[in-house]
Parts: sequence; C-alpha cells; structure tokens
Amino acid sequence: MINVDKKTKLVIGIVLAVWGAMTIVPFFWMILAAFKTNAEIVAVDQNLLPEQWTFENFSILFERLNFDVYFINTVIITVLSFIGLFLNAMAGFAFAHYDFKGKEFLFLMVLATMMIPGQVTMIPVYLILNQIGLTNTYLGIVLPSLTSAFGIFLFRQFFSSISEEFFEAARLDGASEFYVFFRVALPLSTPILAVQGILTFIGGWNSFLWPLIIANDQRYYTLSVGLQLLQGQHASNHALQMAGAAFMVIPILIIFIALQKYILTGFDISGGK
Repeated sequence: MINVDKKTKLVIGIVLAVWGAMTIVPFFWMILAAFKTNAEIVAVDQNLLPEQWTFENFSILFERLNFDVYFINTVIITVLSFIGLFLNAMAGFAFAHYDFKGKEFLFLMVLATMMIPGQVTMIPVYLILNQIGLTNTYLGIVLPSLTSAFGIFLFRQFFSSISEEFFEAARLDGASEFYVFFRVALPLSTPILAVQGILTFIGGWNSFLWPLIIANDQRYYTLSVGLQLLQGQHASNHALQMAGAAFMVIPILIIFIALQKYILTGFDISGGK
C-alpha cells in the first residue's frame, strides 16, 4: 500500500475541490437562472442570485408549451423501462448459474451486440414496429430498450461471484426457481440493482432520438424532445430554456445523490459473496 503524507493529501484535496466547483457551478447557475427574467440573464452586469425571484418561466412551460404532457410521457416511459431491469437480471442470473446447451456461444453473441451502434438498428426496428402497429405508442418507445447487453453482462458478472450454495439451500427447502430468483438472488444484488436502476432512470428520462423517430405525434414526446422544440421556438428566451433544462436535470441529480453510495459497491462486482 502506498503511504501518502498529509501535504500530498492536502494538495489532492484542493485540486479535487477546485475541479468539483468547476463542475458544479454551471449547474448551479442554470438552476438560479431558471428563476430570473430573460432581461436579467442577458444584462451585461448581473448577479449570481436573481434580483427578483420569479416562477413565470415554469408557468409558461406547463401552461403554453405542453411540458405537463412531456413530463407525464417521460415518467411513463421511465417506469416502463424498469421492466427491462428485471429482464436483464433474469438473463444475467441464468447465464451465471444455469447450464444449458450453447450457453457460452449465446453469451458471446449477447456481448457482440455491444459493438453494434444503436443507430444501425434503428431503421430495421422502426420498420418492424411500424408493421405491427406500435408507432405512436408507449410500448413502441420502450420495447427496443428493455434489454441491454451491458446490463446482462453486469448482472452475470455479479451473480457469478455469489456462491451456488445459497441457491441450492433454497432449492433443497422446496423453493421454486422464481422464489430463488426473487427472494434469494435479488436481495443479494442490491448494489448492482441500484447501479442499473440509476442507469435505467437516466436512459429513460433522457430518451430523445428514439421517441422522436417512433412518435410523430406530440402527445408522445418526452421532455428531451420538448426541450429541443423549446430551443427552436424560443431561441432568444434564455430564461425559458434554463427553466426547461433545470426541470430535466434536477430529478437526475436527486436520484444520483440518493443512490450514489451504491455506485462504487455496485461496480465492485468481484467483492460480492
């Protein structure tokens, strides 16, 4: 183990503090700017804090620009995306603790899909969903992203580090395979579930390109698509844009702060026992 003296720790701490401040300040300014008027933002001489706090920007978003519809759509899509979390966990558990013909080859094929850019498959997936009538539907927006090779890989690696004895003991007591998975495997995988939960939430909340392609009706647009429309329609209203951006970012920051303690433990998949 490398011994670090106090002076070196102090220097490292100062560097990290400065770097952290440089990262946080733009977000902090964006949130405060959401409560300013546009005239105050574009003024040459302005303060960090709003001179007169106003919620007019948020009122305009929801009363005139359909952000209430975009918000509901985003919540629905994000919630439905969590179904894929359990599908990935099931697949990872199967690859880790079940023996079946072609297991290794199938797992390699799953990993191989990580090398294929998502843009390559968008047109074929769109044509398939269009033929079965899933365009302009929540299911059509969510379905292609329910499973991911990266998620299956993480769960497989995590479950591989858990001894088979835990599951065999449950089976000897008469537990079914679903009971073993939901009542034994999942409780042991809380760290990796938290990590995948954060990634799933961020992916669903920030979904932009695919909802824009699969839905040509604004009733199914997400917040990301609505924010892009806002930037095009109100390019000169910076306060309104900051309000829309802050409304999108704040939930992600809350979720990240609440679950940040699981990130390092979740990615330390070799430590699970």
